[in-house]
Amino acid sequence: MIRIRAALAAAASALLLAACGGGGGSDASGDGPTPVKVSVIPIVDVAPIYLGDRQGFFAEQGLKLELVSAQGGAAIVPAVVSGQVDFGFSNYTSLIIAKSKGLPLKVVAPGAGSTGVRGKDFGGVVVKSGSPIRSARDLAGKRVAVNTLNNINDTTVRASIRAAGGDAENVRFTELAFPDMLAALDKGNVDAVQVVEPFLATALKSGGRLVASNYVDTAPDLTVAGYFTSEKTAAAKPELVKRFTAAMQKSLKYATGNPDAVRKILGTYTKIDPSLTGSLTLPTYPAQVNRASLQTLSTLAVQDGLITKAPDVGELLP
Repeated sequence: MIRIRAALAAAASALLLAACGGGGGSDASGDGPTPVKVSVIPIVDVAPIYLGDRQGFFAEQGLKLELVSAQGGAAIVPAVVSGQVDFGFSNYTSLIIAKSKGLPLKVVAPGAGSTGVRGKDFGGVVVKSGSPIRSARDLAGKRVAVNTLNNINDTTVRASIRAAGGDAENVRFTELAFPDMLAALDKGNVDAVQVVEPFLATALKSGGRLVASNYVDTAPDLTVAGYFTSEKTAAAKPELVKRFTAAMQKSLKYATGNPDAVRKILGTYTKIDPSLTGSLTLPTYPAQVNRASLQTLSTLAVQDGLITKAPDVGELLP
C-alpha cells in the first residue's frame, strides 16, 4: 500500500508541474501524423493495439504510435497523469484506486475482459504439479505471486478464495513481474502464481496446475482493463482522444474477429514460445466497459483495504 501511495503522491506532484510548464503529451500539428505515446504491459490483453497499428487503423486517424512497456497499471497511472505519455493501459482496480485519491483520469476505450468460463479464462492461479493446493480455498496462508501488490490480481484472488469458502485474510502476496513468476514457483519461493496469457499457457505446458480462475470467480463478464488518459489531455486535446478511441475500437473489433492474428502478433512484443500460441486462451475484447463489474472491483478495493471510500466509477467512464 505504501508503494501505491508514494506513486500516487509523485503523480500528483508531477501533475502540478505539468500544469505550470506543460507535459510531454503529443498534439496534432504540421502536415505529418501526430505522435502519440502509449504505455502498455507485454501481455495478451494489449494485442489489439499492436494489431491495429500493423493494420493501419491508427495511421488512418493520423496517428503515429510509440508503445512503451511497463510492469503494471499502478506504474502507468503516474506516467499518464504527469504527461509523460498520452494514454495508458491499466487494470480497472488501479484506475479506481487512483480516482479515489483524486487523480484526474478518464477511460477512453475498453481493453480486455474475462471469458467468463471457469478453467478456460486468460488468467488464473497456478501451482506446481505436486502441490497440495487443490483449490482456491487451499491458498489461505500461502505465498502467492502477483505482478503488482494491492491491485486487481490480489483482490480477485481473494475473491476466489472467499467463493471457495476459504479465509482470504492471511494470504501472503509477493510482487513479481510476470516473466519472473514461473522460475520463482519452480524454486519454491512462492506456493502459487497469478498469471495471464501468454504466461498461463507456458505454466500449464511446464506441468503447472490451474487451481482458480480468479477473474471468473469475481464477477460475470468482468471487464479487466482498458485504455485511459488524464482529464487534462481529454480537455485540451479532445480531437486526439477522439481519434485514438476510434482507432482502438476498430482494433478491438479486428482482434475479436481475427484470433489467429492475435496469437501471431504476440511474438512481436512478448517472449512466448511460438509452439504455445495455439494453446493460448484469449481474453474478450469488448466494445464497451461492463460497469457492473467495475462496481464489483470498487467494492473489493474497499473490502480489502486498498481504498477507504469507493469513488463514483461513472466518473471514470466516457
